[in-house]
Amino acid sequence: MKVAVVDYGMGNLRSVQKALEYVGFRHVSVTSNPEEIEGSDVVVFPGQGAFKKAMENLKRLSLIKPLLFHIEKGKPFLGICLGLQLLFEKSYEHGETKGLGVFEGEVVLLPPGVKLPHIGWNQVWIEKEKGLYEGIEDGDFFYFVHSYHVVPRDGSIVASKTDYEIYFVSAVQKENLWAVQFHPEKSQSKGLRLLENFKNYCEAVL
Repeated sequence: MKVAVVDYGMGNLRSVQKALEYVGFRHVSVTSNPEEIEGSDVVVFPGQGAFKKAMENLKRLSLIKPLLFHIEKGKPFLGICLGLQLLFEKSYEHGETKGLGVFEGEVVLLPPGVKLPHIGWNQVWIEKEKGLYEGIEDGDFFYFVHSYHVVPRDGSIVASKTDYEIYFVSAVQKENLWAVQFHPEKSQSKGLRLLENFKNYCEAVL
């Protein structure tokens, strides 16, 4: 099983790679090679930073087409943090920017009055127990670092929400597409369990 961790210049990719290897993934590569990404069985799409810069990097590196190709083929895909947000139609971070448009919806700033960025441990309230959150209890804590959140048009994709003045969507799940706002690679045992759940899913469908 070939696993590609997408390197588009945003985020700590080595910690993601190490966490994936810890839960049993083999042949994990950190890559910005479009052909390698397109030819992978599994794509993990992490990231930290600004939405606009990320889209610029994806275009410059010719990574948009292979990412969409992988998703359209129905292969397993995991987005992390910015890798969740980029799946949506647009973001208002540093001006309106078009995203990948895999999901309908937008990315907006967390509400006025809360401390930004939202950094640290917070609870997830599970809406889909199967898949991402197998063996994880409602209200378990995960590690967040973000100022923006996704607003999906289709509520059926929401896997969990988190309370930070408002209830924002902290994970989505639809068929081969899994994506989370928090950082499982920084979330200790619960994060590793989530990555193990993803590995089990990959093994079941590939």
